[in-house]
This record gives sequence, C-alpha cells and structure tokens, in this order.
Amino acid sequence: MAIPKVNKEECTGCEECVEACPAEAISMVDEAACINADLCTECSACVDACPAEAISEE
Repeated sequence: MAIPKVNKEECTGCEECVEACPAEAISMVDEAACINADLCTECSACVDACPAEAISEE
C-alpha cells in the first residue's frame, strides 16, 4: 500500500474525503484536499469516498 495522491486539478473541494478519513489526515488547502503523510494510515477510505475520483493509490 501507499499513501494516496490527490489530483488537485480533479478535486472539486466537496470534502467527502475529509469526512471519510478515520485518521483525520486530510484537510482542505486552497479548496483542494491535502493528505498529511505523517497521519495517513493508508486505509484508502478517501479513495473510495471521492465522487470525482481525484484521489488514487500509487
């Protein structure tokens, strides 16, 4: 597993990933999701929650 990546051009700023993250590792920066690598547990909840498919695992 790896820390998910946010495609900031695809992110709509809906904050669904913020709500879904059990580790509270996601915040909004400049109206786009930003994942804190130090807090991320690599659970992929944000990937599943993103309706714009702007978050992916690499």
